[in-house]
Amino acid sequence: MPSVMPFQHVAWDSVPVESPAPGIDRQMVVGERLMICRLRFDPFVVTPVHSHVHEQMTIVERGRVRFFVEGEERIVQAGDVLHFPSNVQHGATMLDEEVVLIDIFTPIREDFLVRT
Repeated sequence: MPSVMPFQHVAWDSVPVESPAPGIDRQMVVGERLMICRLRFDPFVVTPVHSHVHEQMTIVERGRVRFFVEGEERIVQAGDVLHFPSNVQHGATMLDEEVVLIDIFTPIREDFLVRT
């Protein structure tokens, strides 16, 4: 019989923080087929345009961000939700304040789980 992941209840304060790049802190809670990441960005950090097979939802928790989606530019702010279907080109530039984003991915981003 396949193993089923147990129920999880965590507070962000208890989730380890890693720094995948300068000016970025990331926390992750990982399920069997779904993951959620809380990312904190310094002002003016740029995430290059990229795409991935994972479907992604992004919730802007704090700050303002200039997103580039399939060549279109848009400014988003706290309270906005973005949906990136699989393989959609997207990237972002943080504006002049700290930004906190909640990213939800399915399937899980195995590349995020690789520790160096």
